[in-house]
Amino acid sequence: MEPSDVSESAAPEIAERSRFRSYARFLRSIIALHPRTFVSAVGGALVFALSMVASSMAIQWVIDRVIIPSFDTGRVATASVVAGLGAVVLIGFIRAVGVVTRRAFAAMTEARIAGSLATGVVERYVAQPATWHHRQSDGQLIARAGVDADAAAKVMAPLPFATSTVALVVIATTWMMRTDLVLGAVATVIFPLFIAISIVYENKASGHFRVAQDALGVFSGAVHESFEAVQLVKVYGAGESETVRLTADAEVITEARIRAARLRGTFEALLEAIPALIGAVLVYVGAHRVAGGEVTIGELSAFLYLFALMGLPLHLIGFAMAELPQSYAGYRRMRAVVDEPLDPDPMGVVAIAPAGLGAQLEGVTFQFPDEDTPTLTDIDLAFPAGTITAIVGSTGSGKTTIIELVAGLVQPTAGSVAHAPGRTTVVFQEAFLFGGDVSDNVTVGVRHGHVTDLGHEEIVERSPRVTDEEIWAALRQACADDFVASLPEGLATLVGERGVSLSGGQRQRLALARALILKPQLLLLDDTTSALDPSTESEVLSHLRRDLADTTVVIVASRSSTIALADSVVFVDSGRVIAHDTHQVLMSTVPAYRELVGAFDDDRSRT
Repeated sequence: MEPSDVSESAAPEIAERSRFRSYARFLRSIIALHPRTFVSAVGGALVFALSMVASSMAIQWVIDRVIIPSFDTGRVATASVVAGLGAVVLIGFIRAVGVVTRRAFAAMTEARIAGSLATGVVERYVAQPATWHHRQSDGQLIARAGVDADAAAKVMAPLPFATSTVALVVIATTWMMRTDLVLGAVATVIFPLFIAISIVYENKASGHFRVAQDALGVFSGAVHESFEAVQLVKVYGAGESETVRLTADAEVITEARIRAARLRGTFEALLEAIPALIGAVLVYVGAHRVAGGEVTIGELSAFLYLFALMGLPLHLIGFAMAELPQSYAGYRRMRAVVDEPLDPDPMGVVAIAPAGLGAQLEGVTFQFPDEDTPTLTDIDLAFPAGTITAIVGSTGSGKTTIIELVAGLVQPTAGSVAHAPGRTTVVFQEAFLFGGDVSDNVTVGVRHGHVTDLGHEEIVERSPRVTDEEIWAALRQACADDFVASLPEGLATLVGERGVSLSGGQRQRLALARALILKPQLLLLDDTTSALDPSTESEVLSHLRRDLADTTVVIVASRSSTIALADSVVFVDSGRVIAHDTHQVLMSTVPAYRELVGAFDDDRSRT
């Protein structure tokens, strides 16, 4: 035989061993998250298993020592009856305690492990910088922290009982073999049969569960995207095409799950049929053994009773094997995120700016990993502390990238970024609001929390609680106090998911108030005031100049009235700084700048 033939023939066996080693590592890792509750569940299951064997022995004693003698003598021994009933009741009580303990702690273990797994994924999300999140699908992220975490922990429901069943199998097998070797041999045939069909099922089903779990992540991303773009879908009449797209994604999940369900149905049918068939054989063989005097009626009854009771634990081993492929598929998807190396943190390379400067870029070049040309090239900018600087440029010139670099959201390809010590806040063009009330949205940056091992959020005040007066002061600075005061519940008014109940200008002003309440040293505005009317915008900037005199403000602007209020203007074109001076100087000395500002005004006059 050629070496290559040996390798190919051994490959399936090696792959199978590797898969079961992976399963073993998976189970060890999730059990290690909450070992005490798992051990408690196993302990309860072990008590139940031992009480099952004890109950069969008690039944044998009652039949052989109480029932059979009463037929022979025509008398009932009261003491024996009381002893037998007492033993049966006591064993039943102990078994009930074992059942309650197992179920309670198994459910607790499953819930806690699911929470801990989800927490681990979310903590990894938080640790990754914004550059990593830009490459991810929101739906996939949600699925891995939710659906996949629940799937990974699902195997913990039957596992404690399945684990304790090993002890039951050893004890029961020993007792059955000692009672009668022939009946014991017939009964123990069930164990290799169960193991064999479990291995066959796992081999065939694991691939389907893996496909289904991966497809579920894709489907979650597609649904999330479609819901986010619901207005666009309706406006462009794309409902039918979206339905076709989502249906195609759903069909992949459905097909994989149907195939897995068919296999599971066959597997579970065999789990039911095999004990029934072996039980019938035991009755037939046992009857002959009783007739021949090899075993007593009590021993046969206890034998059949114990074999019947073993059906549930053996089924749970099968159920654990049935859940294992799906749980492992969910766990693999979670580990893919948790084990992914952290992207470099852009804030790690931000230095402290020289005295007198709020922020500084020196020789900065930035290029996205999947782009052929740099977005910004050789940028040298200094923003004096306490000044307002406007960044002006055409679409795609690199204005937002400058804001992201100064904020430390992205890392420069070359050059250095620095800003003054203290809080830096950013208000983006697309104002994001949470689904809570006005107060919650304004105070996001000053109320902190942590996540417990159960996944329940606890609010922890790591800074003095923000008062309503401070919230109203920030709203006044953002010119948002009047409209908030007019809301039905004021600060307690729910704004809806993403602030859907508010206008674009109102959302922008709340987002600005959220930044201002932190009293930042550096405030970055990415065309934040574009949805405001000119008079409101002028008032907002006046408030910034008056109330935050020491704050350095950098604002991306596309309105001449905004630009004129700035102390200086940076004119950017095609990723390069063309000029940096006052608005008046640039209007008189840079024709391209003058044309662009004129185009801004023309566009606004037409709209």
